[in-house]
Amino acid sequence: MKKNNTQEEKNKQNKQPILNIGLVGHIDHGKTTLLYQLTGVWSDKHSEELRRGITIKLGYADASIRKCEKCNVFTTKTTCKCGGKAKEIIYVSFVDAPGHEMLMATMLGGAAIIDAALFVIAANEPFPQPQTKEHLLALEAKGINQIIIVQNKLDLVSEEQAIAQYEKIKTFIKGTIAESTSIVPVCAQQGINISGVLEAITKLKVQEHDTKAKALFLIARSFDVNKPGTAPEKLVGGILGGSLKQGKLKVGDEIEIKPGLAVKKHEKTEYKTIKTKILGLRAGINKLQEAFPSGSLAIETALDPFMTKADSLAGCVAGTDTLPEIIYKIKLKITLFKEIVGAKTKNIKIEPLRTNENLLLSVNTATTVGLITSAHDNQVEISLKIPIVPFSGDRVGIARNYQGHWRLIGWGEII
Repeated sequence: MKKNNTQEEKNKQNKQPILNIGLVGHIDHGKTTLLYQLTGVWSDKHSEELRRGITIKLGYADASIRKCEKCNVFTTKTTCKCGGKAKEIIYVSFVDAPGHEMLMATMLGGAAIIDAALFVIAANEPFPQPQTKEHLLALEAKGINQIIIVQNKLDLVSEEQAIAQYEKIKTFIKGTIAESTSIVPVCAQQGINISGVLEAITKLKVQEHDTKAKALFLIARSFDVNKPGTAPEKLVGGILGGSLKQGKLKVGDEIEIKPGLAVKKHEKTEYKTIKTKILGLRAGINKLQEAFPSGSLAIETALDPFMTKADSLAGCVAGTDTLPEIIYKIKLKITLFKEIVGAKTKNIKIEPLRTNENLLLSVNTATTVGLITSAHDNQVEISLKIPIVPFSGDRVGIARNYQGHWRLIGWGEII
């Protein structure tokens, strides 16, 4: 988008992360542990996540990346291990996405709000794993081309094994969006070479956003932060978590949320637009009066917390001006991948889309199921079960049901 940020705006943005970075990759390759080493935050807070040891929901954390003025090591501490003072270089936020195949829709929703990705690959497992290529294609489907590959768990293999996998990774990414990316070796569990990852992050390009456009906020999470037994006068309104893609938001702004609240009426589900007021804005630990398109953002609203609990508004879009009307039909210009990835069976060619076929679509942070009503050449028309808020040119992830699992097969551009 066109660059139009004033210096005053940039100064205000210093309180916000200027990049939103996703951690992606196969299940149990060390994404959450790496995030902990980068930020000091353990993002698996959901009880089921703690029990099973995997990420189910999107996790969030942020960090100020600093460089030691004495030894040039990158750190998130104000004082380096050598005793030197560490100067802040960049403030970023992270999104920890699930690696499990059954949670691909959640991963795609997370990819909709990130600017770059840390692609984590474990050195002690055969390469590539089923979801390795699928996650790479998911980033392509969402238009994410800034990727840092993190070769993790090197403490569990020999030097020869590590080098052999490194060469496999180089071959694997050839001809993909990650072809020119750097590969950073780490041992996340021991905190070895975290500085190398931080340094690679500082070299990422910061995307310019249009701050003059109408505010557009993609909701990836919604929740109730009030603990049981909280006194009524101390209750906090419902929280929306996500990313501001364009425009500005201020405390006191009136916003509308679409598709909004799902209401069942005579066996039919209708969606009602929600209108509310912004009571607070927060980026990490920083409270804001005004927010810009930059990293992850949390909005405290005047909504009853019941309306936002358990991610009930995740996938919706919020804005200060009138948003487009929700639609139940969508037209896409499609690009299909060559073969299905992520499944145990290999070399399965992706067949053309056909009329009356059901698809799983990832539209920004929303997930919906649609039935193809028309398919000609590289264009399809789809009738949606759950409506979306359309924005021309947006990328839509497309998944097909194969052997009981939704497999990513390509992406589409909204016409």
